[in-house]
Amino acid sequence: MKLIFVYPIIESFILLDKEILSEKFEVIENTYDWEKKHKLPLHLVKQFFFLIKNIRKVDYILVSFGGYWSLLPTLLGYLFRKPALIIVHGTDCARFKEINYGNLREPILRAVLKVSYKFATRLLPVSKSLIYTKNTYFLNHKEIKQGIKHFFPKLKTQWTVISNAVDHSKWKIDSKNNRVHNRFITVMTHGQFNRKGGNLIIEAAIKCPQFEFVFIGIKKPNTINYIPKNVQFFGRMNANELMTYYNQSKYYLQLSNFEGFGVALCEAMLCGCIPIVSKVNDMPNIVKDTGYILEINDSDILCKLFDRVFLEENNELGQKARLNIMNNYSVMKRKNALFQALKDSKSDYNKK
Repeated sequence: MKLIFVYPIIESFILLDKEILSEKFEVIENTYDWEKKHKLPLHLVKQFFFLIKNIRKVDYILVSFGGYWSLLPTLLGYLFRKPALIIVHGTDCARFKEINYGNLREPILRAVLKVSYKFATRLLPVSKSLIYTKNTYFLNHKEIKQGIKHFFPKLKTQWTVISNAVDHSKWKIDSKNNRVHNRFITVMTHGQFNRKGGNLIIEAAIKCPQFEFVFIGIKKPNTINYIPKNVQFFGRMNANELMTYYNQSKYYLQLSNFEGFGVALCEAMLCGCIPIVSKVNDMPNIVKDTGYILEINDSDILCKLFDRVFLEENNELGQKARLNIMNNYSVMKRKNALFQALKDSKSDYNKK
């Protein structure tokens, strides 16, 4: 069978999906540099002719992320009676104006997403929170509602949650590495600093000089005037380098204000880090009883949580965290769920 796979960027989870799909399908890829807005008309024209050329000879269309690139695949899929599914990841389900995040903030893109989701055969969110969630973390228990069903309450398209997966054979605990017991590590890029709680971590680091804080994937932000001595910034790393840092750290921080899933969180847990996450989206469900949850976006409360975590010194949680990810977010589970969703989409199309 043949499948068109549309994606806007190359990320580790997209590469994994390509690998999974290639086991059962001849994958015909479609991707352009969609970040360059001035090239958007050209990309849409190129995509249109690409789809017209290939759509008759494929069995399915799978799109990763909703965006401008999902409009033509879903519309033409509908017209040519080809199941077109969209994997939604986070930014394509959000309008979080308080942190200037989410594709649904832009009126034109919001309209494009509404049409894409309407004509898609099925939506495949990586967490249930992308369909609907209430965020009580960011504004001290005040509700901020997010998710596709919140913004498009009349949408009738079927959806199935298929969680992201992380390969436990690649992300391992290295017993040769000695963990720094007072080190907290986090992974983010420059563009993610505010969304992933970078400012909160810096505030807590100033108040908690007894702990070390390591940022991976980002160099010192220009927006931060003062960086305490217990904070280190490192740029991007390859997987092996990152795994070494995971194994040298006792705790992993994911204090996002919005998080579609949390791939880096799962990587760190597979490497034996004890997770500390914000009460946001699906992260508490990922962590379960293998880590700690920050209820409110407050540096004083975070420092108290650090003290509690360090005082308890639960060495078994790291191994428990790894087993949790292996059991619930394996590549095999995602593979089986993806193939089943594609199979089911045949009947979904007939209902539309």
